[in-house]
Amino acid sequence: MKRFLAFLIVANVIFFAGAASAQTKPPLRLLQTIPLPDLKGGDFDHFDVDVAGNRLFLTAEENNAVEVFDTRANKLIHTIRDVDTPHSLLYLPAAKQLWVVDGGDGIIKVFDVSTYAVVETVKLALGADSSVYDPAKHLLYIATGGEDAKMDFSLISIVDTNTRKRVGDVKVNSTNIESMALDKNGARLFANVRDRNLVGVIDTEKRTVISTWPLGELHGNTPMALDDAHRRLFVAGRKPARLVVLDSDSGKIIATLPTAELTDDMLFDPASKRIYVACDGFVVVYLQHDANHYEELGRIPTGFRAKTAILVPQLKRYFVAAPRHGQKIAEVRVYEVQ
Repeated sequence: MKRFLAFLIVANVIFFAGAASAQTKPPLRLLQTIPLPDLKGGDFDHFDVDVAGNRLFLTAEENNAVEVFDTRANKLIHTIRDVDTPHSLLYLPAAKQLWVVDGGDGIIKVFDVSTYAVVETVKLALGADSSVYDPAKHLLYIATGGEDAKMDFSLISIVDTNTRKRVGDVKVNSTNIESMALDKNGARLFANVRDRNLVGVIDTEKRTVISTWPLGELHGNTPMALDDAHRRLFVAGRKPARLVVLDSDSGKIIATLPTAELTDDMLFDPASKRIYVACDGFVVVYLQHDANHYEELGRIPTGFRAKTAILVPQLKRYFVAAPRHGQKIAEVRVYEVQ
């Protein structure tokens, strides 16, 4: 009997120790860093990925370059220099093309990724920056104009990726549009109207703004992500550093959570129900319990102004770009999703 009781005690200790370990295990684990010693100081902006081709693309906007990495070896394999101020990216696997939105000259530059040569350009307004792609209709939406173009309004330009032609524009009363998200449940596009602390709702068929949603005390609303299944829109702001969850049908604020400073990228993974918010110094990870309830899982240290990131679920990897800071060179940090 004593042996049996001793066995139960040991078993319980092992069980609860394992449970505690599972609860405290961080959501991300640093695997490797990829040094970028040739880059001067200055921010990065966006990533995109070629999963089948094992390539990762990163815009080094202030270094006038797009960096290309091998995701198997985790190393830099090429630098595209034929760009001015690259911002957002779109990789089209069927065409084997990389579309680079270049804000410096207001042009989309289309690269053949087998040669990295420019094969086409599409003229936009100056200040071209963030973008979002509708793969069903082959339409790319790009935020252009505004303060960077010395305009008192912005345009969301629409480009057909099949014809490589600009097919329309949506005028928005804003001088600073940031991240955008497409609603798969209807013909709507959401846009962060950062200078007015609003979310703009755009009818993509009528190509007009149909509503604007206030964000309460949140200012500097920059990244955005969408949970189509639960009809929730996630918006992160800088002043104060908060994540806001909205009902994507009504614009009603459902929840608010603290985040870290200077956020710029956010991703929602519907499979794991996690939200990843990249900020200065940390990535903050949240868990969605249900449509109305959220919990912070952890804050993973990254680096100075390391606010550019991408989740690649197929690889169970999360990549973060950290700019040069003093004597510390720029790098891409590779994390395993746990």
